Amino acid sequence: MEAAPNSLIRVLIVDDQELIREGLRTLLELEGGIQIVGEAADGAGGVAAFASKSPDLVLMDIRMPGMDGVEATRRIRAANPEAKILILTTFDEDRLVFDAIRAGARGYLLKDLSGSELAAAVRDVALGGAALQPGVARRVMEAFTRLAGEAERTGRNPSEPLSPRERSVLALVARGLSNKEIAARLYLAEGTVKNHVSAILQKIDAKDRTQAALWARDFGILDEGSERGAP
Repeated sequence: MEAAPNSLIRVLIVDDQELIREGLRTLLELEGGIQIVGEAADGAGGVAAFASKSPDLVLMDIRMPGMDGVEATRRIRAANPEAKILILTTFDEDRLVFDAIRAGARGYLLKDLSGSELAAAVRDVALGGAALQPGVARRVMEAFTRLAGEAERTGRNPSEPLSPRERSVLALVARGLSNKEIAARLYLAEGTVKNHVSAILQKIDAKDRTQAALWARDFGILDEGSERGAP
């Protein structure tokens, strides 16, 4: 479920350093519109806390003793496919970034951002968006470009399984539109759009809308949305 635009966003903080958790709680609650509903000191605790607190968003560290943030993200998303998890860490190694995105994280941020920047990212992700810092986003796009090149060299067209309607829906997903907005744009029922999105994710082997948007940008489907007059 996506948080309503004006509702209080309920956040779970998962980080092995108590001082960091306290600082994040203070920063976010000072911003307003955000409520910290729980904390956990490792991945296993984060999985358990998610089950008991049902937060709108999890702010997840990546390197923790025992179960790390990637595995915790994977387990939470496996049990709750619509869970929104935002990685916040001091590590920006490519392997960690890609592992987190593959596990289903909606964003990957470093801990050098300001409280207002973090709060803005929390709000964006809670409303169904994604959050990647510029340096991280660049490396993700470079990786997808390499994959596109490999697909071209092997003669595979990865968008072939998608129907024309699915391509239209995906183009608008990639431009950040919600299911409701896509339904209005394409004159479809919102439930129909939801079914199309589910089918698209399965066909392109994407875990969520963030991965689908990156996929669409990489293979030129985003441009189709521009051609159809998307904003």
